[in-house]
Amino acid sequence: MFTPSQHDVRRFFCETYRKDAAREILTPLEAIARDWVVQHPEYGSAFADVDVALATDYPVEQGVANPFLHLSMHLSIAEQISIDQPPGIRDAFLALARRLDSEHEAHHQIMECLGEMIWQSQRSGLPPDGVAYIDCIRRRA
Repeated sequence: MFTPSQHDVRRFFCETYRKDAAREILTPLEAIARDWVVQHPEYGSAFADVDVALATDYPVEQGVANPFLHLSMHLSIAEQISIDQPPGIRDAFLALARRLDSEHEAHHQIMECLGEMIWQSQRSGLPPDGVAYIDCIRRRA
């Protein structure tokens, strides 16, 4: 399993941003990431300088959104939906997107459920509960 470091993730988004601005060819994963970067123009400056990106901290206590975490969650959710893993996420996503009339907003709602599932797993020491994750999404739909 591929487990990139925080710096790997930041370099990936910065390089995707740079390549897109230079109109260079993107890998398939970079193209997906670029689509999310475009939908979040408020984060553009975070990707412009890789050295600043590597050095910047986003403390939760200050209420500052971490653009790298946010877009990484978009990528993770997009991958989950594309392979329907955990089972049922695709249908739950589609129902939520219909209700909200927005795939983007559905992703943001799913992020809340994903964060809850990870928090519960860390707190309990048990593996992530995919069934509870899907139930959370379905309740929002």
